[in-house]
Amino acid sequence: MKLSRGAIAFYIVLVFLSGVVLGAVGHRFYLVSTTPARPNPEEVRKRVTAEYRERLKLTDDQIAKLNMIMDETRARIEETRRQMHPAYQKIREEQQEKFREILTPEQQAEYDKIRKEREQHQKQGGHGPGGPGV
Repeated sequence: MKLSRGAIAFYIVLVFLSGVVLGAVGHRFYLVSTTPARPNPEEVRKRVTAEYRERLKLTDDQIAKLNMIMDETRARIEETRRQMHPAYQKIREEQQEKFREILTPEQQAEYDKIRKEREQHQKQGGHGPGGPGV
């Protein structure tokens, strides 16, 4: 069966367009799966401030006061986190000890090895599988 030049051109364009569509869909799924879960706090602050400035028609004085309020709030939240850290650490340690109690001696040795690996990874700025403290 011989195809005309028009039919061949049509099929080539069809294959090209299907590749474009597939690439676009694949790129979209890639972006969705690699987008960070938490936005940068400074970017959020700038976006919120800009929205408030525009929608509420804030003056420069009000923006300055808004920034002071946000700074104060951030400082209070950070202080609360620092105060709560020892309590969270104690809870994590209790969890780890309870988990060790259900393990055999061989499993405990491997668990200790896993914990040391995770601690090293966390010191390098990352979190182990399952998050910190697991």
